[in-house]
Amino acid sequence: MFLNIIITLLAFFGMEFMAWFTHKFVMHGFMWFWHSDHHDKSTNSWFERNDVFFIIYAIPGASLMIFGLLNEIDVRFFIGLGITLYGFTYFIVHDIFIHQRFKILRNSNHFYLVALRKAHKAHHKVITKNDGTCFGMLLVPYKYFDEAKKILLK
Repeated sequence: MFLNIIITLLAFFGMEFMAWFTHKFVMHGFMWFWHSDHHDKSTNSWFERNDVFFIIYAIPGASLMIFGLLNEIDVRFFIGLGITLYGFTYFIVHDIFIHQRFKILRNSNHFYLVALRKAHKAHHKVITKNDGTCFGMLLVPYKYFDEAKKILLK
Protein backbone atom coordinates (compact mmCIF):
# COMPACT_ATOMS: atom_id res chain seq x y z
CA MET A 1 0.00 0.00 0.00
CA PHE A 2 2.74 2.46 0.99
CA LEU A 3 4.70 1.65 -2.19
CA ASN A 4 1.60 2.32 -4.30
CA ILE A 5 1.20 5.74 -2.70
CA ILE A 6 4.87 6.53 -3.38
CA ILE A 7 4.53 5.43 -7.03
CA THR A 8 1.41 7.58 -7.44
CA LEU A 9 3.15 10.61 -5.91
CA LEU A 10 6.28 10.11 -8.03
CA ALA A 11 4.15 9.94 -11.17
CA PHE A 12 2.21 13.04 -10.09
CA PHE A 13 5.32 15.12 -9.41
CA GLY A 14 7.10 13.69 -12.46
CA MET A 15 4.29 15.16 -14.52
CA GLU A 16 5.36 18.66 -13.49
CA PHE A 17 8.59 18.07 -15.44
CA MET A 18 6.63 16.55 -18.33
CA ALA A 19 4.24 19.53 -18.35
CA TRP A 20 7.17 21.96 -18.41
CA PHE A 21 9.00 20.01 -21.13
CA THR A 22 6.01 19.50 -23.43
CA HIS A 23 4.79 23.06 -22.90
CA LYS A 24 8.19 24.53 -23.77
CA PHE A 25 9.30 22.22 -26.58
CA VAL A 26 6.07 20.81 -28.04
CA MET A 27 3.33 23.35 -27.45
CA HIS A 28 5.69 26.28 -28.09
CA GLY A 29 7.41 24.23 -30.78
CA PHE A 30 6.02 22.06 -33.55
CA MET A 31 2.47 22.07 -32.14
CA TRP A 32 2.27 25.84 -31.76
CA PHE A 33 -0.70 25.92 -34.17
CA TRP A 34 -2.83 24.08 -31.58
CA HIS A 35 -1.53 26.10 -28.65
CA SER A 36 -1.38 29.59 -30.20
CA ASP A 37 -5.03 30.43 -29.63
CA HIS A 38 -4.43 30.01 -25.91
CA HIS A 39 -2.09 33.01 -26.08
CA ASP A 40 -4.05 35.00 -28.67
CA LYS A 41 -7.42 35.91 -27.21
CA SER A 42 -8.71 37.54 -30.42
CA THR A 43 -11.45 34.92 -30.69
CA ASN A 44 -14.32 34.91 -28.24
CA SER A 45 -14.88 31.16 -28.30
CA TRP A 46 -15.01 29.29 -25.01
CA PHE A 47 -13.25 26.36 -26.68
CA GLU A 48 -9.70 26.64 -27.97
CA ARG A 49 -7.67 24.45 -30.32
CA ASN A 50 -5.38 24.19 -27.30
CA ASP A 51 -8.05 22.05 -25.59
CA VAL A 52 -6.97 19.11 -27.76
CA PHE A 53 -4.00 18.71 -25.43
CA PHE A 54 -6.43 17.63 -22.71
CA ILE A 55 -7.22 14.55 -24.78
CA ILE A 56 -3.60 13.93 -25.75
CA TYR A 57 -2.50 14.06 -22.10
CA ALA A 58 -5.45 12.01 -20.83
CA ILE A 59 -4.67 9.01 -23.05
CA PRO A 60 -1.51 7.79 -21.24
CA GLY A 61 -3.03 8.14 -17.77
CA ALA A 62 -6.28 6.43 -18.69
CA SER A 63 -4.51 3.68 -20.66
CA LEU A 64 -2.14 2.89 -17.83
CA MET A 65 -5.00 2.74 -15.35
CA ILE A 66 -7.03 0.44 -17.61
CA PHE A 67 -4.12 -1.90 -18.40
CA GLY A 68 -3.11 -1.85 -14.75
CA LEU A 69 -6.53 -3.23 -13.83
CA LEU A 70 -6.74 -6.03 -16.41
CA ASN A 71 -5.60 -8.92 -14.24
CA GLU A 72 -4.64 -7.67 -10.84
CA ILE A 73 -3.91 -4.10 -9.92
CA ASP A 74 -0.28 -3.53 -10.85
CA VAL A 75 2.18 -0.65 -10.97
CA ARG A 76 0.72 0.70 -14.24
CA PHE A 77 -2.50 1.56 -12.44
CA PHE A 78 -0.71 3.72 -9.87
CA ILE A 79 1.43 5.46 -12.48
CA GLY A 80 -1.73 6.20 -14.46
CA LEU A 81 -3.43 7.39 -11.28
CA GLY A 82 -0.61 9.86 -10.62
CA ILE A 83 -0.80 11.14 -14.21
CA THR A 84 -4.58 11.46 -14.01
CA LEU A 85 -4.47 13.25 -10.65
CA TYR A 86 -1.95 15.70 -12.10
CA GLY A 87 -4.28 16.27 -15.06
CA PHE A 88 -7.16 16.97 -12.70
CA THR A 89 -4.97 19.34 -10.67
CA TYR A 90 -3.88 21.06 -13.88
CA PHE A 91 -7.52 21.55 -14.87
CA ILE A 92 -8.41 23.04 -11.48
CA VAL A 93 -5.35 25.29 -11.26
CA HIS A 94 -4.93 26.31 -14.91
CA ASP A 95 -8.41 26.36 -16.40
CA ILE A 96 -10.50 27.22 -13.35
CA PHE A 97 -8.25 29.22 -11.01
CA ILE A 98 -5.91 31.01 -13.43
CA HIS A 99 -7.95 31.42 -16.63
CA GLN A 100 -11.38 31.50 -14.97
CA ARG A 101 -13.07 29.31 -17.58
CA PHE A 102 -15.60 28.70 -14.83
CA LYS A 103 -16.22 31.70 -12.60
CA ILE A 104 -15.23 30.11 -9.30
CA LEU A 105 -12.06 30.36 -7.20
CA ARG A 106 -11.82 33.98 -8.29
CA ASN A 107 -10.14 35.67 -5.37
CA SER A 108 -7.25 34.42 -3.36
CA ASN A 109 -4.87 36.11 -1.00
CA HIS A 110 -2.85 32.96 -0.47
CA PHE A 111 0.87 33.62 -0.96
CA TYR A 112 1.49 30.62 -3.23
CA LEU A 113 -1.63 31.14 -5.37
CA VAL A 114 -0.83 34.83 -5.97
CA ALA A 115 2.72 33.87 -7.03
CA LEU A 116 1.35 31.12 -9.28
CA ARG A 117 -1.03 33.53 -11.00
CA LYS A 118 1.77 36.12 -11.44
CA ALA A 119 4.07 33.54 -13.05
CA HIS A 120 1.34 32.46 -15.45
CA LYS A 121 0.58 36.06 -16.38
CA ALA A 122 4.28 36.51 -17.16
CA HIS A 123 4.05 33.47 -19.45
CA HIS A 124 1.09 34.98 -21.31
CA LYS A 125 2.76 38.35 -21.83
CA VAL A 126 4.56 36.72 -24.74
CA ILE A 127 2.06 35.94 -27.50
CA THR A 128 4.51 34.26 -29.86
CA LYS A 129 5.96 30.78 -29.61
CA ASN A 130 9.44 32.13 -28.83
CA ASP A 131 10.86 33.97 -25.82
CA GLY A 132 8.40 32.51 -23.32
CA THR A 133 8.95 32.00 -19.63
CA CYS A 134 7.36 29.98 -16.79
CA PHE A 135 6.36 26.84 -18.70
CA GLY A 136 5.54 24.68 -15.68
CA MET A 137 2.44 24.79 -13.55
CA LEU A 138 3.02 24.04 -9.89
CA LEU A 139 6.67 25.07 -9.46
CA VAL A 140 6.88 28.84 -9.38
CA PRO A 141 10.15 30.79 -9.82
CA TYR A 142 11.21 32.54 -6.61
CA LYS A 143 10.87 36.07 -8.00
CA TYR A 144 7.09 35.65 -8.24
CA PHE A 145 6.94 34.89 -4.54
CA ASP A 146 8.65 38.23 -3.97
CA GLU A 147 6.03 39.92 -6.16
CA ALA A 148 3.24 38.12 -4.31
CA LYS A 149 4.66 39.28 -0.98
CA LYS A 150 4.64 42.90 -2.19
CA ILE A 151 1.03 42.60 -3.34
CA LEU A 152 -0.18 40.95 -0.15
CA LEU A 153 1.61 43.37 2.18
CA LYS A 154 0.03 46.49 0.61
